[in-house]
Amino acid sequence: MKKQKLVLVGNGMAGVRTLEELLKLAPDLYDITVFGAEPYGNYNRILLSPVLAGEIALSEIILNDRDWYEKHGITLHTGKTVTQIDRANRRVVADDGTGADYDYLLLATGSTPFILPIPGSHLPGILGYRDIADTQAMLAAAQQYQHAVVIGGGLLGLEAANGLKLRGMDVTVVHLGPWLLERQLDAAAGQMLQTSLESKGLKFLLQTQTEALIAGKSGRVAAVQLQGGLQIPAELVVMATGIRPETTLAQAAGLHCQRGVVVNDAMQTDDPHIYAVGECVNHRGIAYGLVAPLFEQAKVAANHLAGQRTSSYTGSVTSTKLKVTGIDLFSAGQFMGGEGTEEIVLNDPHGGRYKKLVLQEGRLVGSVLYGDVGDGPWYFQLLKEERNIQELRDRLIWGPSSGAQAQQPGQNSAATLADSAEVCGCNGVCKGTIVQAIQEQGLASLDEVKKHTKAASSCGSCSGLVEQILAATLGDNYTPTAQRHKPLCACTEHSHQSVRQAILAHHLTRKEAVFDALSWKTPNGCDKCRPAINYYLLSSFPHEAQDDPQSRFINERAHANIQKDGTYSVVPRMWGGLTNPAELRAIADAAEKYRVPTVKVTGGQRIDLLGIRKEDLPAIWADLNAAGMVSGHAYGKSIRTVKTCVGAEHCRFGTQLAMDMGIQLEKMLFDMYAPHKVKLAVSGCPRNCAEAGIKDVGVIGVDSGYELYIGGNGGIKTEVAQFLCKVRSDQEVMEYSGAFLQLYREEGWYLERTCHYLERVGMPYIQNKIVQDPEGRRAYYARLRDALKNAQDPWESSRAPRPIQQFIPIQLQA
Repeated sequence: MKKQKLVLVGNGMAGVRTLEELLKLAPDLYDITVFGAEPYGNYNRILLSPVLAGEIALSEIILNDRDWYEKHGITLHTGKTVTQIDRANRRVVADDGTGADYDYLLLATGSTPFILPIPGSHLPGILGYRDIADTQAMLAAAQQYQHAVVIGGGLLGLEAANGLKLRGMDVTVVHLGPWLLERQLDAAAGQMLQTSLESKGLKFLLQTQTEALIAGKSGRVAAVQLQGGLQIPAELVVMATGIRPETTLAQAAGLHCQRGVVVNDAMQTDDPHIYAVGECVNHRGIAYGLVAPLFEQAKVAANHLAGQRTSSYTGSVTSTKLKVTGIDLFSAGQFMGGEGTEEIVLNDPHGGRYKKLVLQEGRLVGSVLYGDVGDGPWYFQLLKEERNIQELRDRLIWGPSSGAQAQQPGQNSAATLADSAEVCGCNGVCKGTIVQAIQEQGLASLDEVKKHTKAASSCGSCSGLVEQILAATLGDNYTPTAQRHKPLCACTEHSHQSVRQAILAHHLTRKEAVFDALSWKTPNGCDKCRPAINYYLLSSFPHEAQDDPQSRFINERAHANIQKDGTYSVVPRMWGGLTNPAELRAIADAAEKYRVPTVKVTGGQRIDLLGIRKEDLPAIWADLNAAGMVSGHAYGKSIRTVKTCVGAEHCRFGTQLAMDMGIQLEKMLFDMYAPHKVKLAVSGCPRNCAEAGIKDVGVIGVDSGYELYIGGNGGIKTEVAQFLCKVRSDQEVMEYSGAFLQLYREEGWYLERTCHYLERVGMPYIQNKIVQDPEGRRAYYARLRDALKNAQDPWESSRAPRPIQQFIPIQLQA
């Protein structure tokens, strides 16, 4: 069967997304030809701002390289602008004479930046901000000139201003509106944003009109003249005053255009052989500029081009989720309020947090969030469903994860989202789709989720929420990707490494001192930085820094793992996996007394009591403590278990006393706080029944002693432990293992597993520190023993037992 011919004019995000959707539905239906005016493949226009700011390279924003077009048999013409559509003969012609016939034509010509029609607007040094060429021109100007003026305080204007400031220019933003981002934020949030940006050195002139652009002696723009005659220097002027649908080609072809190419619900123009999508389109009187509606249009157009004709585009309910210079923003619906509406407001300017919810007739009709936008998808879902929220009203402002109080540090707001909640507005991806992909395809990183679901692959503002979904789905098996120069959180520009270095260099022992010394943007930090700083303080100065329970995750504060139904799991410690009748009797008594619905043996050779109510936790721990049992720290960023086989104590193949060695290690490490959970195993012979090869520290007995392995992980992506060294005695096992774990405690970044720490620094580095430098090894081991010297084993008869309350505080923190 002969293929039909499809021509796409416009190689941007909307047009190429239509081709991607079409290739899924009907991969062999068309011979496809693409014309693009720019000399590049399809790229992510949304990420031009990070390129300008120097955060990513130009190559990183390419969505589809030339190999993609070749793989799908697509003829690509770059650097060619189509200037003519011959509708009678169904043929397009480019400016260089290149032509292509079509059976169907798809127009995706996008938009053009609006240049103010004022004197001097033609001068060199005047730019819009729309494509790679504009970005490169700004980068070149920043190397030669000092002063820049950005006209327009919308998203593009602010990102251009921030990027130019980071490139070393003196930047002033001139804005006609009363506050910044007036289409996305209300006045209060706009003022908070301005204050934050001013602290970064940006200058603003609001409610100010530009009258003219003044040329210098070289003929290049040299100044901007404002209303009233004031002139400010500017060798570069960026116009970010809006966009206009690009309809020149469509109008010349006689297509119906009115503030865009007019299309019906099938994305079809008044010519049945011509479709249009993207910013060039007028659908039901609306021209959309956000990427999410454009991708919805792409799906509908692809459906009809594939011949299925089962879908229609009826318009989009949009939300705006942005990250402006590191500050998260969200708005949706009628967030400005108005007659007949009422508002619920949380305003914390010093904490960098603002929420406004607009209600009408018992329903949420609008919201605007500043700083903490994690609840945005939930609010947007309520808004779209037009759900009656009267019963939620008293706690609505706190989001879905709380009753009448705000979300506690460490809680994961993604866990409370419904599967139908939209997470990625750009690509229309809901939570359920992401969770299903993670579970069915074994995804374990943000990049993998982007690749398989497209969530967070466009503007990237939902990346944090996607990572929360990863964490909620994978639990402790999820480790965020650590990046050396990535800020610890939005409260600071400092990385994990620089924060640790500052704590040591300035001998900081309180989180408030860290905030002051490093000029934290928010006075109290956030749920990302507080737990990390708390750990860094305690691991740096264990006898001076005081643990802050409120900076611990909720599981650590409750001393139990919260389950999906809101109950808790309690795991008493069994040293080395060994137990006795008294312990078993105590566990059985507790299970009966507190009506524990599930009692399970764990993979770490412990017994887990599941389904315990929060209010019963203090009492059940008190009963277990009274029987001599302490916490197994199954909830902690700490030593979890030391798994053992029966070893030479009982096994006819055993070469070493595995159970005894395991107990020694576990008692040595009891109460050890670490960047992430730590698991050990001791196998009495190379048959490795304790699975020591996939543990953070694995000990395998051989005839002449032990082999030590490090950096294993038995999680969703299994990491096989790497051989560290061979030792002869039990004491050497303790010393080498303890030294490695102390090195990890001192250098690992918070929430970084040992396998990722090992990957970051390399095995030669660790062997040099631990194996080849005996004095250094003994020093690490001594620091570990010193840090844990107060965590004495209560069962040793040679010393008075430490009070049980010191092992496991049973007074729960709020």
